[in-house]
Amino acid sequence: MVLEKLLKTLKRTIILEGWTNGIGRQALREIEEAYREMLSEMVEYALEHRASQSTLHRIFYNRFREEYPWLPTRIIKGCYRDAVRRARSFKKKKRKGETEKDKPEIRSTTITYSDSQDWKLREGYVEVRTHRGWIRIGYRNNKHLHRYLYNNWKPSSELKLKLSSGKILVYLTLVREFEVSYNPDNAVAVDINENNVTLAVFVDRRLYEIYRIETSIGRIVIAYSEKRKRIAENRSTRDRVARKALRKLREGERKEDIIYKTAKIVEEIARKYSATVVVGNAHRGKSRMASNARKRVRHRIHQCCASKLVEILNNKPLYDVEESEAYSHQEIRLAVSLSRDTPPL
Repeated sequence: MVLEKLLKTLKRTIILEGWTNGIGRQALREIEEAYREMLSEMVEYALEHRASQSTLHRIFYNRFREEYPWLPTRIIKGCYRDAVRRARSFKKKKRKGETEKDKPEIRSTTITYSDSQDWKLREGYVEVRTHRGWIRIGYRNNKHLHRYLYNNWKPSSELKLKLSSGKILVYLTLVREFEVSYNPDNAVAVDINENNVTLAVFVDRRLYEIYRIETSIGRIVIAYSEKRKRIAENRSTRDRVARKALRKLREGERKEDIIYKTAKIVEEIARKYSATVVVGNAHRGKSRMASNARKRVRHRIHQCCASKLVEILNNKPLYDVEESEAYSHQEIRLAVSLSRDTPPL
């Protein structure tokens, strides 16, 4: 058996809750105000002219350097990235009909440091360069960060900071390159349904096994929908008692736990057979189904977590391929019927 190999770079974002002294907070507030003004102007220009980062650099860099001579230059460069990302995200929502606004509303600002020369990760704190010198942002012990660092994950060049109600949220992105080995003749086809996930394992291009994982996510969505309806009946969702009862619902946590466990099973099977994981393009399929569905059914489609499972599998050290979901159910049924007379390998 000859295995093919490829390198796959994975990313993980850790959110650290930090703090600093009065001088540090004042410096970050001043940077945040300048950043918000630059970002607003760049996003508007990027939307109107479909501008890239290089175009924004050419148009805005010299002017903003004159307007904010005290601002670290790489914060201006980080603002390019932020503006382009927001513009692309807004265009995507506009195409899907998810917003009726003419331009995105900048509700919150996250300061982006685009280069690791302007920040350093230390044991127990992060140092960032500001116009008032280097400031130290302490953070509480984070077991996820330590686990990743001890397993050879490295910080990327980008760091994000957000001032939030007396706290400083530090968004640290970690990257690691994995060597993925797979047999091109083996595959695990993943068919995601409302209440189950079906796995068809192909070995040497022949159907070998079928697995059915009962998730019951569809039934969970319906049950929690009825609970929310009963809580909100004859009262406003702004009512204190209603808000307290709604907060106690743990639908998202329960579904996420099921999805992560399902992804773990898929990963174990794919590793066992050194197989390619073939999943449907859940984002495209979900949008197509939701556009033709009634309101109640549309809610269930958006809550079924198919796209979340695909996203988790994409972030596994596996060779995964996204294919169209059209006729996937019929293809798996046909494969099962054709393989009934064929003994497993």
